[in-house]
Amino acid sequence: MSAVGKMAREVFAEFRRAHLLRLWLCLCVCSWGALDVGGAAPKPDVPPQIKPAELEKAIGRGVDFLVRRQNKDGSWGSARNTKDLNIYAPVPGAHHAFRCAVTALCIQALIETGAINTNAAARQAADRGESWLLENLPNLRRADAVALYNVWGHAYGLQALAAMCRRETNNAARRARIQEIMRGQIELLQRYESVDGGWGYYDFKAHTQKPNTDSLSFVNAAVLLAFHQARSAGVEAPEKLVRRAVAATQRQRKSDNSYLYGEYLKYQPARLVNRPAGSLGRSQACNLALRLYGDTTITDAVLKEWLDRLVARNGWLSIGRKRPVPHESWFQVAGYFFYYGHYYAALCMEQLPAADASPYRRHIAGILLALQEKDGSWWDYPLYDYHQQYGTAFALMSLARCRGL
Repeated sequence: MSAVGKMAREVFAEFRRAHLLRLWLCLCVCSWGALDVGGAAPKPDVPPQIKPAELEKAIGRGVDFLVRRQNKDGSWGSARNTKDLNIYAPVPGAHHAFRCAVTALCIQALIETGAINTNAAARQAADRGESWLLENLPNLRRADAVALYNVWGHAYGLQALAAMCRRETNNAARRARIQEIMRGQIELLQRYESVDGGWGYYDFKAHTQKPNTDSLSFVNAAVLLAFHQARSAGVEAPEKLVRRAVAATQRQRKSDNSYLYGEYLKYQPARLVNRPAGSLGRSQACNLALRLYGDTTITDAVLKEWLDRLVARNGWLSIGRKRPVPHESWFQVAGYFFYYGHYYAALCMEQLPAADASPYRRHIAGILLALQEKDGSWWDYPLYDYHQQYGTAFALMSLARCRGL
């Protein structure tokens, strides 16, 4: 055989080995995914023993990080760090949305951890953040015809405002102002609602004034849960708006209580991102939203099953952490679902009897404590200079619900 022939044979053999390796990996992923379709939910190991002092120390370090990283104007986050960016973010509107949402989360974290009651620096940071939010949130709008990141700002802004409203007991005029801005945020969410109900953060279709986007299950859940918190502060969302969002979320629910990433994938229910492992960061929020709005099929057993899945299969989410390309990880998981998912899992724990919730508190605390960075922060996805702030806020609100473990 000639030298050229031998070379061609070697190249073909290498190609075949590489092809077979890719095929094997694909089959492994599909097989692992099949394990999550139907049948009993995986059971987590025995929860770790967490000392309350260890938990409080981590919370204190996270609070100190937020205080240090607050901007001079009272907000959190910026567009400064542009390394490893793989997300569409038209300026300046996308960054208005990111900063409003992140600032709102940080305010809520400082309130919910109780840091404002024991830490003078945290109380001052919360006061400055609240002033910035009250001034800037009412002006938040969509970035352009495609990017609707503002829905996150409205949703988390609404949550922070609700926490601020519950905190405000002495100043009736300030409380009334907060409630008025909350009503404005609900009106904006009504304006940016999808024509089919619910919300998405991109409109790749007609670019219409009323967004023609397909709603995303996890965005619907976040907004519905923000509405629920607003109700506790005396502000109601319109019944029709809520009903349409609930219906849009139900349409994306599968029989095993995993959820489609978005309604546009309704004809691809077995796509990796729509399988239980791909839904690990969504199901807790979606299940909780449907339960709080009257769906009696979301029982304690359903909540516990998906808490079990989150803990036992936590690696599916964790492998995606800090990857700069969205959805490049196993089961098309994106890094930014990690702390989001654990926050809503912590909210699910509050729905359970104390004895049932206790092991999950220890599990969630153990997961999060192990991931705290040296500077006291948590982060899961590189996003300009917003990621450490929102990751830390989500983690702090999760850990605050792990107290009493």
